[in-house]
Amino acid sequence: MRWQMGRRSNNVEDQRGSGVGGGVVVGGVGTLVLALIALALGVDPSIVLNTAQQQQSSQITRNSQPRSPQQEKLVDFVSVVLADTEDTWQEIFQKSGETYREPKLVLFTGVVRSACGQAQAAMGPFYCPVDQKVYIDLSFYQDLKNRHNAPGDFAQAYVIAHEVGHHVQTLLGISQQVQRAKQQGSKTQANQLSVRQELQADCFAGIWAHNADRSRQILETGDVEEALNAATSIGDDRLQREAQGYIVPESFTHGTSAQRVRWFKRGLASGSLKECNTFNTRTL
Repeated sequence: MRWQMGRRSNNVEDQRGSGVGGGVVVGGVGTLVLALIALALGVDPSIVLNTAQQQQSSQITRNSQPRSPQQEKLVDFVSVVLADTEDTWQEIFQKSGETYREPKLVLFTGVVRSACGQAQAAMGPFYCPVDQKVYIDLSFYQDLKNRHNAPGDFAQAYVIAHEVGHHVQTLLGISQQVQRAKQQGSKTQANQLSVRQELQADCFAGIWAHNADRSRQILETGDVEEALNAATSIGDDRLQREAQGYIVPESFTHGTSAQRVRWFKRGLASGSLKECNTFNTRTL
């Protein structure tokens, strides 16, 4: 992937080496406002209230250990990929007469508190719609390479683009609709909606790759295969089979390996939001 000459984003928040309280404590009216926003987005507002209370009793502790050149290069890479998603989605939204609000990307180590609650690195990268931030512990990339056998810089970029895809869903109102529908259905129905939401984020990641390569020629030989390998490696069916030896389709929340590959390729081929409507198709 040709990334070294790319623009760096100003939206990276480096909380590596911080304690789980690493952030501004929000209390009083501010907390209530966040709770109301969470409720509107379909997120349990008690998560926000509990997080604020926990933050009041915690302090930031900095890790003074030096960071390796390899890790700092990875931070630089993440910043470039985030900037590239910003450029892509700014262009797409402008064509529709809308404004793209750029998300923040938070780097953390081990444990982090977001407006959606506390999370551990073992959960993998995630997006919180309440604070509109993407969270990632860079150690995930080692897991992607060693545990999931999905090395390569474009595989790493795909992960970021997928999480940014969830931010796009929030801006388009899709996430809010999904959350409301989940609350009205069964657990199995909620899981099915989650699968469709995740596959759409994969398709949106494909849109980023399509537009970034068309505008800035970022792709090199083998890059697409890296992304497809990553999508295959983190499919629900493959992960469940590795963990327990069998699969439970009704418990899937992200889609099978084949589905994730199919929708990424659809976004990559078309570059069009219209081709990513996973909620209006019988066959995923």
